[in-house]
Amino acid sequence: MYYTTGFRRDEIQDLVAIVYEQDQRDATEACLSWPPVLGLFWSVVITLAYLRGNRVQWELAETYGVSQSTVSRAITGVTPLLAQALRSVVPTAEELRADRQYIIDGTLLPCWSWAAVPGLWSGKHRTTGVVVQVAATLEGQLSWISDPTPGSRHDLYCLDQSGALDHLATSPPIGDKGYIGRGMLTPFKKPPGRELLDWQKTFNKSLNHTRATIERVIAHIKTWKVLHTDYRRPYATFKTTISAVIGLIFYTLT
Repeated sequence: MYYTTGFRRDEIQDLVAIVYEQDQRDATEACLSWPPVLGLFWSVVITLAYLRGNRVQWELAETYGVSQSTVSRAITGVTPLLAQALRSVVPTAEELRADRQYIIDGTLLPCWSWAAVPGLWSGKHRTTGVVVQVAATLEGQLSWISDPTPGSRHDLYCLDQSGALDHLATSPPIGDKGYIGRGMLTPFKKPPGRELLDWQKTFNKSLNHTRATIERVIAHIKTWKVLHTDYRRPYATFKTTISAVIGLIFYTLT
Protein backbone atom coordinates (compact mmCIF):
# COMPACT_ATOMS: atom_id res chain seq x y z
CA MET A 1 0.00 0.00 0.00
CA TYR A 2 2.86 2.41 0.80
CA TYR A 3 4.41 1.94 -2.63
CA THR A 4 1.19 2.81 -4.45
CA THR A 5 0.04 5.71 -2.26
CA GLY A 6 3.14 7.00 -0.45
CA PHE A 7 1.40 6.55 2.91
CA ARG A 8 1.45 3.82 5.54
CA ARG A 9 -1.85 2.24 6.61
CA ASP A 10 -1.97 4.20 9.88
CA GLU A 11 -1.35 7.45 7.98
CA ILE A 12 -4.14 6.59 5.55
CA GLN A 13 -6.45 5.92 8.49
CA ASP A 14 -5.68 9.41 9.78
CA LEU A 15 -6.52 10.83 6.36
CA VAL A 16 -9.74 8.82 6.31
CA ALA A 17 -10.78 10.42 9.61
CA ILE A 18 -9.97 13.88 8.25
CA VAL A 19 -11.94 13.24 5.05
CA TYR A 20 -14.91 11.86 7.01
CA GLU A 21 -15.01 14.92 9.27
CA GLN A 22 -14.90 17.20 6.24
CA ASP A 23 -17.70 15.27 4.57
CA GLN A 24 -19.83 15.63 7.71
CA ARG A 25 -19.22 19.39 7.72
CA ASP A 26 -20.10 19.68 4.03
CA ALA A 27 -23.03 17.27 4.05
CA THR A 28 -26.33 18.74 2.94
CA GLU A 29 -28.13 15.41 2.48
CA ALA A 30 -27.82 11.78 3.50
CA CYS A 31 -25.93 10.48 0.42
CA LEU A 32 -22.23 9.71 0.76
CA SER A 33 -19.50 11.41 -1.26
CA TRP A 34 -17.85 8.06 -2.03
CA PRO A 35 -19.17 4.76 -3.49
CA PRO A 36 -20.70 2.56 -0.77
CA VAL A 37 -19.34 -0.56 -2.51
CA LEU A 38 -15.82 0.66 -1.72
CA GLY A 39 -16.37 2.39 1.58
CA LEU A 40 -14.40 5.43 2.66
CA PHE A 41 -11.10 3.69 3.41
CA TRP A 42 -10.68 2.12 -0.01
CA SER A 43 -12.02 5.22 -1.74
CA VAL A 44 -9.22 7.21 -0.09
CA VAL A 45 -6.67 4.53 -1.00
CA ILE A 46 -7.73 4.56 -4.65
CA THR A 47 -7.69 8.37 -4.76
CA LEU A 48 -4.19 8.50 -3.26
CA ALA A 49 -2.98 5.82 -5.71
CA TYR A 50 -4.42 7.85 -8.58
CA LEU A 51 -2.83 11.10 -7.40
CA ARG A 52 0.52 9.51 -6.65
CA GLY A 53 0.87 7.65 -9.94
CA ASN A 54 -1.62 9.41 -12.27
CA ARG A 55 -2.86 5.90 -12.95
CA VAL A 56 -5.49 5.13 -15.56
CA GLN A 57 -8.89 4.50 -14.00
CA TRP A 58 -9.38 1.19 -15.83
CA GLU A 59 -6.11 -0.03 -14.33
CA LEU A 60 -7.21 0.98 -10.83
CA ALA A 61 -10.56 -0.72 -11.40
CA GLU A 62 -8.84 -3.97 -12.33
CA THR A 63 -6.45 -3.71 -9.37
CA TYR A 64 -9.19 -3.15 -6.78
CA GLY A 65 -11.85 -5.37 -8.33
CA VAL A 66 -14.48 -2.74 -9.10
CA SER A 67 -15.80 -0.96 -12.18
CA GLN A 68 -14.18 2.03 -13.81
CA SER A 69 -17.20 4.17 -12.97
CA THR A 70 -16.83 3.25 -9.28
CA VAL A 71 -13.19 4.35 -9.35
CA SER A 72 -14.24 7.58 -11.05
CA ARG A 73 -16.87 8.26 -8.37
CA ALA A 74 -14.34 7.61 -5.61
CA ILE A 75 -11.80 10.04 -7.08
CA THR A 76 -14.47 12.62 -7.85
CA GLY A 77 -15.89 12.43 -4.32
CA VAL A 78 -12.72 12.21 -2.24
CA THR A 79 -10.42 14.68 -4.04
CA PRO A 80 -12.44 17.83 -3.17
CA LEU A 81 -12.78 16.63 0.43
CA LEU A 82 -8.99 16.24 0.70
CA ALA A 83 -8.44 19.68 -0.82
CA GLN A 84 -10.86 21.33 1.58
CA ALA A 85 -9.84 19.39 4.69
CA LEU A 86 -6.11 20.06 4.21
CA ARG A 87 -6.43 23.72 3.29
CA SER A 88 -5.43 24.77 6.82
CA VAL A 89 -1.97 23.16 6.53
CA VAL A 90 -1.10 24.92 3.26
CA PRO A 91 0.90 28.15 3.82
CA THR A 92 -0.29 31.31 2.08
CA ALA A 93 1.91 34.04 0.60
CA GLU A 94 1.17 36.17 3.66
CA GLU A 95 2.84 33.53 5.85
CA LEU A 96 6.21 33.85 4.12
CA ARG A 97 8.63 35.44 6.58
CA ALA A 98 10.02 38.84 5.62
CA ASP A 99 13.21 38.18 7.59
CA ARG A 100 14.00 34.93 5.79
CA GLN A 101 15.50 34.44 2.35
CA TYR A 102 13.76 32.15 -0.11
CA ILE A 103 14.46 30.73 -3.54
CA ILE A 104 11.55 31.06 -5.98
CA ASP A 105 10.97 29.32 -9.28
CA GLY A 106 8.05 28.48 -11.52
CA THR A 107 7.10 25.09 -12.88
CA LEU A 108 4.54 23.81 -15.36
CA LEU A 109 1.96 21.21 -14.35
CA PRO A 110 1.03 19.61 -17.71
CA CYS A 111 -2.46 18.70 -18.84
CA TRP A 112 -4.34 17.79 -21.97
CA SER A 113 -5.21 20.56 -24.41
CA TRP A 114 -8.86 21.62 -24.41
CA ALA A 115 -10.17 23.74 -27.27
CA ALA A 116 -12.60 25.38 -24.86
CA VAL A 117 -9.77 26.47 -22.54
CA PRO A 118 -7.43 28.89 -24.34
CA GLY A 119 -4.16 30.05 -22.88
CA LEU A 120 -2.82 26.70 -21.68
CA TRP A 121 -0.02 26.47 -24.26
CA SER A 122 3.39 27.32 -22.81
CA GLY A 123 5.91 28.41 -25.42
CA LYS A 124 8.69 27.94 -22.88
CA HIS A 125 7.79 24.31 -22.15
CA ARG A 126 6.28 23.49 -25.57
CA THR A 127 3.19 21.87 -24.08
CA THR A 128 -0.10 22.74 -22.37
CA GLY A 129 -0.61 23.10 -18.65
CA VAL A 130 -0.77 25.52 -15.76
CA VAL A 131 2.06 27.29 -13.95
CA VAL A 132 2.68 27.51 -10.21
CA GLN A 133 5.35 29.40 -8.28
CA VAL A 134 7.30 27.52 -5.63
CA ALA A 135 9.27 29.00 -2.73
CA ALA A 136 11.78 27.12 -0.59
CA THR A 137 14.37 28.08 2.02
CA LEU A 138 18.08 27.97 1.30
CA GLU A 139 18.13 24.69 3.23
CA GLY A 140 15.61 23.13 0.85
CA GLN A 141 12.45 23.32 2.98
CA LEU A 142 9.31 23.77 0.88
CA SER A 143 7.61 26.94 2.12
CA TRP A 144 4.88 27.93 -0.34
CA ILE A 145 3.18 27.02 -3.62
CA SER A 146 1.05 29.55 -5.47
CA ASP A 147 -2.35 29.10 -7.05
CA PRO A 148 -2.11 27.89 -10.67
CA THR A 149 -2.27 30.24 -13.66
CA PRO A 150 -2.60 29.32 -17.36
CA GLY A 151 0.61 28.01 -18.94
CA SER A 152 0.85 30.87 -21.42
CA ARG A 153 1.54 33.31 -18.59
CA HIS A 154 5.11 34.35 -17.79
CA ASP A 155 6.57 33.52 -14.38
CA LEU A 156 6.74 37.25 -13.57
CA TYR A 157 3.00 37.61 -14.13
CA CYS A 158 2.28 34.60 -11.94
CA LEU A 159 4.52 35.87 -9.14
CA ASP A 160 2.99 39.35 -9.31
CA GLN A 161 -0.51 37.87 -9.14
CA SER A 162 0.39 35.84 -6.06
CA GLY A 163 1.44 38.89 -4.05
CA ALA A 164 4.35 36.97 -2.52
CA LEU A 165 6.91 39.71 -3.13
CA ASP A 166 4.82 42.15 -1.09
CA HIS A 167 5.80 40.18 2.03
CA LEU A 168 9.50 39.71 1.28
CA ALA A 169 10.86 43.23 1.29
CA THR A 170 13.54 42.67 3.95
CA SER A 171 15.39 39.75 2.33
CA PRO A 172 14.95 39.69 -1.47
CA PRO A 173 14.36 36.15 -2.76
CA ILE A 174 16.62 34.41 -5.26
CA GLY A 175 15.38 33.62 -8.76
CA ASP A 176 16.51 32.96 -12.32
CA LYS A 177 16.84 35.50 -15.14
CA GLY A 178 13.10 35.39 -15.77
CA TYR A 179 12.53 37.42 -12.61
CA ILE A 180 14.81 40.35 -13.46
CA GLY A 181 13.13 43.66 -12.65
CA ARG A 182 11.38 42.70 -9.42
CA GLY A 183 14.15 43.44 -6.92
CA MET A 184 15.12 39.78 -6.58
CA LEU A 185 18.66 38.38 -6.60
CA THR A 186 19.04 37.09 -10.15
CA PRO A 187 21.96 36.18 -12.44
CA PHE A 188 23.44 38.82 -14.70
CA LYS A 189 22.36 38.68 -18.33
CA LYS A 190 25.09 38.76 -20.95
CA PRO A 191 25.08 42.31 -22.37
CA PRO A 192 24.87 42.78 -26.15
CA GLY A 193 28.25 42.82 -27.84
CA ARG A 194 30.44 41.80 -24.91
CA GLU A 195 31.09 39.11 -22.32
CA LEU A 196 30.26 39.27 -18.64
CA LEU A 197 33.00 40.49 -16.35
CA ASP A 198 34.85 37.86 -14.33
CA TRP A 199 33.20 38.85 -11.07
CA GLN A 200 29.78 38.68 -12.72
CA LYS A 201 30.53 35.16 -13.97
CA THR A 202 31.60 34.17 -10.46
CA PHE A 203 28.42 35.68 -9.03
CA ASN A 204 26.25 33.83 -11.55
CA LYS A 205 27.97 30.53 -10.84
CA SER A 206 27.48 30.93 -7.08
CA LEU A 207 23.85 31.98 -7.47
CA ASN A 208 23.03 29.11 -9.84
CA HIS A 209 24.61 26.69 -7.37
CA THR A 210 22.27 28.03 -4.69
CA ARG A 211 19.28 27.88 -7.03
CA ALA A 212 19.82 24.16 -7.56
CA THR A 213 18.02 23.70 -4.23
CA ILE A 214 14.67 24.78 -5.67
CA GLU A 215 15.05 22.34 -8.56
CA ARG A 216 15.34 19.48 -6.08
CA VAL A 217 12.30 20.74 -4.17
CA ILE A 218 10.23 20.89 -7.37
CA ALA A 219 11.42 17.42 -8.36
CA HIS A 220 10.15 16.14 -5.00
CA ILE A 221 6.77 17.81 -5.56
CA LYS A 222 6.50 16.06 -8.90
CA THR A 223 6.89 12.62 -7.39
CA TRP A 224 3.11 13.09 -7.36
CA LYS A 225 2.79 12.03 -11.00
CA VAL A 226 -0.56 13.74 -11.47
CA LEU A 227 1.44 17.01 -11.34
CA HIS A 228 4.20 15.69 -13.62
CA THR A 229 2.43 13.87 -16.44
CA ASP A 230 -0.57 14.99 -18.47
CA TYR A 231 -3.71 15.52 -16.41
CA ARG A 232 -6.47 13.56 -18.15
CA ARG A 233 -9.63 14.34 -16.19
CA PRO A 234 -11.87 17.33 -17.10
CA TYR A 235 -10.03 20.63 -16.85
CA ALA A 236 -12.63 21.96 -14.40
CA THR A 237 -11.34 19.45 -11.83
CA PHE A 238 -7.63 20.26 -12.29
CA LYS A 239 -7.40 23.12 -9.81
CA THR A 240 -9.09 21.06 -7.09
CA THR A 241 -6.74 18.16 -7.80
CA ILE A 242 -3.73 20.47 -7.54
CA SER A 243 -5.05 21.83 -4.23
CA ALA A 244 -5.53 18.30 -2.89
CA VAL A 245 -1.98 17.26 -3.79
CA ILE A 246 -0.48 20.45 -2.37
CA GLY A 247 -2.44 19.82 0.82
CA LEU A 248 -1.08 16.27 1.01
CA ILE A 249 2.48 17.50 0.42
CA PHE A 250 2.32 19.99 3.28
CA TYR A 251 0.42 17.51 5.44
CA THR A 252 3.41 15.16 5.25
CA LEU A 253 5.67 18.03 6.38
CA THR A 254 3.69 18.80 9.53
